[in-house]
Amino acid sequence: MGNKVENIKPYNESEGKTRQVRQMFDSIAPAYDFMNHAMTMGIDKWWRKVAVNTLKAVKPGDVLDVATGTGDFAIKLYNDLNPHAVKGVDLSEGMLEVARRKVADKGLDKVITFEQGDCLDLKLGDQSFDAVTVAFGVRNFEHIEQGYREMHRVLRPGGMLCVLELSTPQNAFIRWFYDLYALHVIPFIGSLKSGDKSAYRYLPLSIAAVPQGEKMLDLMRAAGFDDCRCRTLTLGTCTIYTATKP
Repeated sequence: MGNKVENIKPYNESEGKTRQVRQMFDSIAPAYDFMNHAMTMGIDKWWRKVAVNTLKAVKPGDVLDVATGTGDFAIKLYNDLNPHAVKGVDLSEGMLEVARRKVADKGLDKVITFEQGDCLDLKLGDQSFDAVTVAFGVRNFEHIEQGYREMHRVLRPGGMLCVLELSTPQNAFIRWFYDLYALHVIPFIGSLKSGDKSAYRYLPLSIAAVPQGEKMLDLMRAAGFDDCRCRTLTLGTCTIYTATKP
């Protein structure tokens, strides 16, 4: 049966989630950056900074950013960690077109590269990277544990996994305001900006359903990771998960 979030799809029940997620991100790619910053009131930039800081001790030479989207995290990883290279992989060619323009404009297209691909079946060699990251993408995986197994496969021994994912506050008072914002305000603004109502209805549903805390760490452990830890940020609306490959 899998995890509940694996059964939540952007559009309908007849097609697989992977195909629908690709279609959704192709649709909202032009509005994605605006909405990402607007719906978090810019706090997502700080979340990325905290996540990148967890990787500094590893001093990775080669970094893989899974579900890289429009490339913001890949650029942050390169600028802050100074690795040899960063590779980003994403399902959506529409999102990657935006990412490639960004790195070209910054003159980073030789050291930050992107390729279209399925995060559940990476066309990358075993033990190719010192660090693997995912920012706000795990809840979109059709099979989360399979995604973690692929990330484990491409990591070198001693390499680090860092996952940044949206989560739901546990405090009942904060949760009331969070639900009002996530279930009503974000879908309304998102549909106006992107024209895709389904995408921004899917967002809060997927956040509520994705495994969180120890349940997410258990999936990492099942995929072979050690030293699995989590840290919540901003009243529980975001969580950083880290793990290492033995």
